[in-house]
Amino acid sequence: MRRIAIAAGAALIGMAALAAAQTPAPYAPGPHNIVLPPDWEARFIRYATVDKPDRRIIRHMYVNPDAYAATRAGQPAPRGTLLIMADTRARLDAQGVPLLDTSGRFIPEPGWIAIGAQQKEAGWGEGYGADQRNGEWEYAAFDGTGARRNVPLANCFGCHLGARAGQDYTFTYWDHAEARR
Repeated sequence: MRRIAIAAGAALIGMAALAAAQTPAPYAPGPHNIVLPPDWEARFIRYATVDKPDRRIIRHMYVNPDAYAATRAGQPAPRGTLLIMADTRARLDAQGVPLLDTSGRFIPEPGWIAIGAQQKEAGWGEGYGADQRNGEWEYAAFDGTGARRNVPLANCFGCHLGARAGQDYTFTYWDHAEARR
């Protein structure tokens, strides 16, 4: 009888520990909330490519497949949307001018030089003041290998807030959703 009681007690303690381990930590604002999936290059959908002449780079825009399927034109992006902006250098001629392919687009050099992420989740954004809050979006920066960069993200918040509040704080993704109608 005593062994049964000890076993039952141990089982309850184990279940309580498991439940505690599965409880998510409370939300705290910051880039630490965004995790760059290791398989994003293979799994995410590239929905736009933008040549940036002023910086001589090419921006490749990706979205997670679930969000892509749930996105509707004119509607905010669904919670769970993860947008990734991966930059490559443009191939340059001897004078430093970007070379163009037969379609008139920049030719990318191999490898990422920087990766930015924008993710939307329920309750995210709380804790930011009105001068910075972008709805339920957070931002993060990574280097070309996917390692987190500890850089200020105020410019991300400020630019998206000032220019695209009416388009759910997104640029190319809102425009892409509108064009998909």
